[in-house]
Amino acid sequence: MNTSVRLSLASLRAHRRRFAGTFLAVFLGVAFLAGTLVMGDTLRASFGSMFGDATAGTDAVVRGADAITTPGEAQGVRRPVDTSLVKTLERVPGVAAAAPSIQGAGQLLGADGRPVGGQGPPTLAGNWITDPRLNPYRLAEGRLPARPGEVVVNRGAAAKGGLKIGDTTTLRTPGPVRVTIVGLATFGGADGMAQVTFTGMTQADAEKYLTARPGEAASIQVRAGPGVSPRELVDRLTPVLPKGVEAITGQESAQENTDMVSGQFLSVFTTFLLVFSGVALLVATFSIHNTFAIVVAQRTRENALLRALGAARGQVTAVTLVEACAVAVSASLAGLAGGIGIAAGLQALFPAIGFPFPEGDLVVRTASLALPLAVGVVVCLGSALLPAVRAGRTAPLAALCESAVDDSGASRSRAVAGTLLAVSALATTLVGVLIAPSPWAAGLGATAALVAFVVLGPVASTTAVRVLGGPLHRLRGVTGSLARRNALRSPRRTAATASALMIGVAVVSLFTVFGASLKATMDRTVARSFAGDVAVSTPSFGAGGSGLSPELAPALRRLPEVGTAVGLGRGVAEVNGSGRALTVTDPAALARAFDLGTVSGSLRGLGAEGIAVTRKEAARQGLALGGTARLVFADGTRADFTVRALYDRSELAGDYVITRAAWAPHRTQDSDRLVAVSFKDGVGADAGKAAVVKAAARYGDPQVQTREEYARSSAGGIDMMLTLVYALLALAVFIALLGIANTLTLAVHERTRELGLLRAVGQTRPQLRAMVRWESVLVAAFGTAGGLGLGAFLGWVLVRAADGASDSAFAFALAPGRLTVVALVGLAAGGLAGLRPARRAARLDVLRAIAAE
Repeated sequence: MNTSVRLSLASLRAHRRRFAGTFLAVFLGVAFLAGTLVMGDTLRASFGSMFGDATAGTDAVVRGADAITTPGEAQGVRRPVDTSLVKTLERVPGVAAAAPSIQGAGQLLGADGRPVGGQGPPTLAGNWITDPRLNPYRLAEGRLPARPGEVVVNRGAAAKGGLKIGDTTTLRTPGPVRVTIVGLATFGGADGMAQVTFTGMTQADAEKYLTARPGEAASIQVRAGPGVSPRELVDRLTPVLPKGVEAITGQESAQENTDMVSGQFLSVFTTFLLVFSGVALLVATFSIHNTFAIVVAQRTRENALLRALGAARGQVTAVTLVEACAVAVSASLAGLAGGIGIAAGLQALFPAIGFPFPEGDLVVRTASLALPLAVGVVVCLGSALLPAVRAGRTAPLAALCESAVDDSGASRSRAVAGTLLAVSALATTLVGVLIAPSPWAAGLGATAALVAFVVLGPVASTTAVRVLGGPLHRLRGVTGSLARRNALRSPRRTAATASALMIGVAVVSLFTVFGASLKATMDRTVARSFAGDVAVSTPSFGAGGSGLSPELAPALRRLPEVGTAVGLGRGVAEVNGSGRALTVTDPAALARAFDLGTVSGSLRGLGAEGIAVTRKEAARQGLALGGTARLVFADGTRADFTVRALYDRSELAGDYVITRAAWAPHRTQDSDRLVAVSFKDGVGADAGKAAVVKAAARYGDPQVQTREEYARSSAGGIDMMLTLVYALLALAVFIALLGIANTLTLAVHERTRELGLLRAVGQTRPQLRAMVRWESVLVAAFGTAGGLGLGAFLGWVLVRAADGASDSAFAFALAPGRLTVVALVGLAAGGLAGLRPARRAARLDVLRAIAAE
């Protein structure tokens, strides 16, 4: 083994450039994986610290005992507590202080009239708690709110909005409230609670604008006296609490919030990044395997001589594995350092573009470093294992051979196996998405399709390169023909080199197709369901924003240009034991502004005890027209509602519709998410929109958009998602291009005598460079074409699987423009990957090249 190690290290020192591409591929894959894990640990610790700071002075939280959670949401809706309970709690032995906490949505308008925040992080408003230990915010400038309309805002929100003490602005609650800033606050020494905006009001204003009725609060925060632990305080509070109200420790409250963020946002975010780390490492695997396969092929005579001199097969295999291990360990260790740098960069980048990441020191856990290190070593050694075994099988007589012929492309067994695998993959996928919809079957079929592409690569590469390289003879003459023949020389090598790029392009194409399908679905949904002329909505998305005032729709209906204006509000209740979102609206007006499909029963007759349900949801809940649905609201009220209408389409209207009269007794902070407006006959689009814009300006100046504009803005987040996807996948494509460059560089070394002979018989340096570059372009074209086909197929599978798992009908769209750009970028990148090998080939000394062995 010592001899094997010495031979390996000597080979690495002598041929450092051979493994430069492999080193970089492992480095990038490990760095991205390590950066993702470190970033996840940092965010969990930062959110935990942030929520801990928010409840640091709170020993107990008194709140509604039960929460109603709707599908897709982690945070449930709880019943409010009576603020009169504060006096009862203050009389409990061991209680030092108690204060109601009233919180709701409240979005400030900046000095320029635009909303502050709301692009994901919540925009909150609440009462300013005067007890300094129960209030996580600290007054930094100015004074506390004392009169109606006076507020304190966190300093970060004021800076973003260009606001200062003494300024008057509008606070959306969601109705517009004119407020005067009298103070600026900090949170734990920072300008705010991450990217969250907070507006502190007097308790009277908070009750007036953020609750349905005075005397209600979201919770009551309690501070213990000396010598009383939080758990002991909770035990003392529990006996005096009314039914439906509970007490938990402040630490438990902070942990719930941390778990909610970790379970919903952070899990999705880190999984998203881990998927791309996996793609990068998969691409790196092909590049690494190809590098070692070529190196082993180049050292056939050297390995044969070792065998002839008495080296055992295991020793020759060990030489290659030791080389792989040395590259793997060094590249992985460097990748760990790079990963920490990536995490630090992401920590600084995302808050700058509005993502809700709190500040905090970078957290580097041992497990987050050990896992990427192990993955990097395993991937590198696993990729080198087959070439190493092949090296050990080298016969001593191979020392007498100049070269070997690669006939892998003509392998009948490979063709048969690949074809059978492709047929079974297609059959499994079709069953999983068309015949018996199953995401597991669809995923299994998609994975098998990927494997089939890789297996059939050497078989397909010969035909593909002949077709793709056909025009080269006419375009570049003999140079083009030689480039095509070089790409055809080793089908297995060409396929392995192109496979890395194929996977990168396939994933890019997959998300391009899926994103285009989502946009097409949104366009179709709005075109099919939205029958109004303009839509009024808030410009924010995500968790932020405060919605629209319920008074806006009635105000718009009074305009002479408007025929119908209907607002869509949102409520939450348990329907027959399951948490569900309710659409709160005027059902009769809803039918005029939205196409609900076929309606059975009467939307006009819902009243305060009727409900309308989509047919799919009714079938799921076992409801029928005239039947009874038991609703349990967040305030604990139970009521039986009669199903008085069934309708088809739920895209914009939701699955359940009730009237505002039915929702009013149970509402908290009331708001609309959308107002649909239809003009009277004879009113022009421009005149009608101008009238709506003018009237809506008094309600916080929300967006007023035509049907087409609303569809585009609704799908705007998809383009942002695709931009992030493309940026992340650029790493995988870059690794694939490194593999192409590395393969060509090694191939140039392998063909030294051949290139020297070409130069000797008259080929010029520019012709030689062009030949190598066009070979690179052909390999990239093969990988890009395969990736586009595979990505389009997988995109179709994903769209169909999403269609089967959702109540909404998904539309499939290919986005030919974007896919064409992807194809052109793949070809251009192939040309760039061939620049360095081409320069190296052109610099060969003719006489030395001819004499090379």
